[in-house]
Amino acid sequence: MTIKPPFGHPIRNTHFSFSPTYVPLNHGSFGTFPLSVTQHQNQLQTQALERPDTFIVFDLPVLIDESRAAIAPLLGVDVDEVVFVPNATTGVNVVLRNLRWEEGDVVVCFSTIYGACEKSLVSVGEVLPVQMEVVELQYPVEDEEILGRLEERVGKVRQEGKRIRLAMFDTVLTFPGARMPWERLVAKCKELEVLSLIDGAHGIGHIDLRELGKVAPDFFVSNCHKWLYTPRGCAVFHVPFKNQHLIRTSLPTSHGYQHPNKPPEKIDGKTPFVHLFEFVATIDYSPYACVPAALSFRQKICGGEEEIRKYCFNLARTGGAAVAKILGTHVMDTKSGTMSQCCFANVALPLAFGEGKKFGTDEAPRIQKWLNGTAVREFDTYLQIALHGGIMWVRLSAQIYLEGKDFEWVGYRLKELCVRIEGGEVDR
Repeated sequence: MTIKPPFGHPIRNTHFSFSPTYVPLNHGSFGTFPLSVTQHQNQLQTQALERPDTFIVFDLPVLIDESRAAIAPLLGVDVDEVVFVPNATTGVNVVLRNLRWEEGDVVVCFSTIYGACEKSLVSVGEVLPVQMEVVELQYPVEDEEILGRLEERVGKVRQEGKRIRLAMFDTVLTFPGARMPWERLVAKCKELEVLSLIDGAHGIGHIDLRELGKVAPDFFVSNCHKWLYTPRGCAVFHVPFKNQHLIRTSLPTSHGYQHPNKPPEKIDGKTPFVHLFEFVATIDYSPYACVPAALSFRQKICGGEEEIRKYCFNLARTGGAAVAKILGTHVMDTKSGTMSQCCFANVALPLAFGEGKKFGTDEAPRIQKWLNGTAVREFDTYLQIALHGGIMWVRLSAQIYLEGKDFEWVGYRLKELCVRIEGGEVDR
């Protein structure tokens, strides 16, 4: 007999540590993790306190190897093709700062790129001969158009005599929360002979990535602390064997670095790539070692990855629709529905922006800040809000500890806040 996972408020009350009054509708930004993982991390940190040298030198490498072995099947890749870094931004920077750029080299990305990654590209371009080409996307947009725009921009740049070395894109966008056709984008990159770097910050634990090894991007990084339920400061970094020679140093450069004039060698049976990231300066590595505990919770308590996705995807659709109905607006989606195959719902707010409208687009940041702050102070929740395509959207995250009534609750709170904005409360 299969026992239905206790999703919704039962699992929240039993397995998570939220304040009783807090309504967590923004899981996508920083994630959270269950009590069992908290307890496991506490045990690890206690071991580190009791025997610091022993834990760091002897225990930690074994624990990290166990985590690599546990996570590799979720990506369908070899265990020696995965290591851990603190976050997706670090992984992106590792790639950008390891590739040897030459004059005329270009990285192409989309306008929906995560802000820190865009700034990383700008920063690298300050000291190395690489330029950034941005492909504009305004959602909702169909997958075919995304692919076409990438191919068109690559062709244009090549006509200018420049070389597209790398294309960077997401699995699921940060804002708006939308699934990208990352598998087809990787295939397009191969066709165009361009390296692919996937910022999969919202990937593992969110969408099915078991075919990643077959899709075979050149570089991939994904935060485990967003959707996989590990403590914050843990991301899986995948580099296939064929590209590992391109990654010469961690960030910062640490003990795993091998001198360029010496042939790479295994150390303690570890490949140069694995050894490079095993110990990168002194930080708290306990989040890396919590991967098995997180996966155990997902399997034993939640019923596995498919059950989690099924619940969250459905809640995002039904919950988003409920909020839109309350607000008298709509949920962002495409005719094909592919962009909404994730745990996010983007709901339009009933506020008019633009020329001849109630609010100018220049007023959006002020209104967004007021909405964020007021929701925190008055309703004990956090709202991820931004202007996109001339419309102000709220991005809501569906999770196993939420129910439809949580979405209805925030719908009425948002309606009240928007009425207050229309009444001029922001200007007071």
